Amino acid sequence: MVSNGRSDKPDDVFIFDEEVDFERLKATLDTRFIQRFRRFRQRVVVRRSRFGRPCWEDDANFDLSNHIHRVALPSPGDHTALQAMVSDLMSIQLDLARPLWHFHLIEGYEGRSVLLARLHHAIADGIALVQVLLSRADSERNASTAAPPLPRRPKGWTPLAPILGPAQAALRLTQKTVGTAARTSVAVARDPEQLVELARTSTDVALTTGRVLLMASDPPTVYKGKLIVRKQAAWSDPIPLDEIKLIGRAVGGTVNDVLMSAATGAMRRYMQDRGEAVADLNFRAVIPFNLRKPSRRIELGNKFGLVFLSLPIGIEDPVDRLRELKQRMDALKDTTEPIVTFGILALIGLLPNRLEDIVVDIFGKKGTLVMTNVPGPREQLFLAGAPIGQMMFWVPQSGRLGLGISILSYNNQVMIGVASDSGLVPDPENIVAGFHQELEALKTEMRQRLMDTARQFAIPLAEDGAATNGRAGVADVTEIASAAARAQVEQDEPVYAPGRGDDLTRIQGIGPTYAARLQAAGISSFGQLAAATPEQLAALLEVPDWRRPDFDHWLKQAATLAA
Repeated sequence: MVSNGRSDKPDDVFIFDEEVDFERLKATLDTRFIQRFRRFRQRVVVRRSRFGRPCWEDDANFDLSNHIHRVALPSPGDHTALQAMVSDLMSIQLDLARPLWHFHLIEGYEGRSVLLARLHHAIADGIALVQVLLSRADSERNASTAAPPLPRRPKGWTPLAPILGPAQAALRLTQKTVGTAARTSVAVARDPEQLVELARTSTDVALTTGRVLLMASDPPTVYKGKLIVRKQAAWSDPIPLDEIKLIGRAVGGTVNDVLMSAATGAMRRYMQDRGEAVADLNFRAVIPFNLRKPSRRIELGNKFGLVFLSLPIGIEDPVDRLRELKQRMDALKDTTEPIVTFGILALIGLLPNRLEDIVVDIFGKKGTLVMTNVPGPREQLFLAGAPIGQMMFWVPQSGRLGLGISILSYNNQVMIGVASDSGLVPDPENIVAGFHQELEALKTEMRQRLMDTARQFAIPLAEDGAATNGRAGVADVTEIASAAARAQVEQDEPVYAPGRGDDLTRIQGIGPTYAARLQAAGISSFGQLAAATPEQLAALLEVPDWRRPDFDHWLKQAATLAA
């Protein structure tokens, strides 16, 4: 949907470790974006007809200089000044008469450069746009800048494609539907049991559709209200990913569990600071869900569904909140909500504008914020020859939602970004501060659990004033965890031999010790492991909370290998 240049617009920030050559950056964007993706040279037009809908056409007056500008960061050129400038630029509407994107190279940030990329959701959804931006970066400083081949016109391309496209698409959809129905009928005739599964799936989709449409509105809070144009942006300092993993192992959750729970706790703290009641409070985060099949080929366009996750704002204890949130997220793993909402979103685009606004308003009442967690590249990246030190993106706040929280991992670091409507949350940096406070609370709990386990193995701790052979006891949490792990491994363990079963050590995270324990418990094949639950594995392996593996990842790998 393209209603104005402000809505539905993801924004990305790349903070470089040094200054960027502006001319080289322009050349890189030209060869790797403009020539590679035709959409970046097109603008949106609305056909003047009874059923005219927006469509794309080449911008005959396209000029790269209209879409990338260099700006100087005002004094003192620090983090606060950068956040203020990014907020100002994010609030400027994109020009609908031109292609819907704009880059700003911000100079003077502590001797470094910052690139703000603003791209409209009409080009592609946030997931695809992040992939586009990252795919154009390099893994080394002096990578070749040769231009990729110009995109070819698709087979059967015609100047009438923008006009005939909708009719042709409808015809293809009809043919595909008929073909699918015919194939399904033949399959059911050969195997009647498929009819039961087909009915079950159809019933589930129907029930989910009804549940989504009849879902009650979220309660009124400080995060909901009338939106204005002005945006505010804030983001955290980088957090070591290993630190998050250690917290997850200590309290019995994954990296995603820890980050989502900390973000939930941050919103709770912000509400309390504003004097709002939080007891027994729950409200929903709208989470985009990528519906593309895994592929190396980057697809533009919007192919995402939505999941409505109820956040337990009312739970004060950080560990209890994490476990409750984990249960709620696990319950959504097999939901058909993304498919259902994808269909509803596609339908919205075909409705007259007045009905479109009504449906979007209904969706906006069912959620309070947009939240997403995107795992980014694990290695250092370079753009235009300059190393990218940090990166952050903000999800678009569409559908009358004025708050977006984004979590992005990059190069073994994690950052959280908050973008808000200034009329609702004028100080998103306080939510970021609350996020850090929540992580500290989880770290305190983690340390206590590690020390309790260490004492079980008689490991000397600095807190106890202990010393062994003249050396002080261990104090660092990583050292405590390593010492406890070594002590546990030194206990008598059964020897693992796959025998007639599958080699369980092929699964990432399962070594000979875990494999032997699983085998002793009667799990010797990938199929048996895939049929287990995380709770069953935790009971069988008797793993302390601080060392709890990512059982969900085990089960996914086992299911793949069993198939």
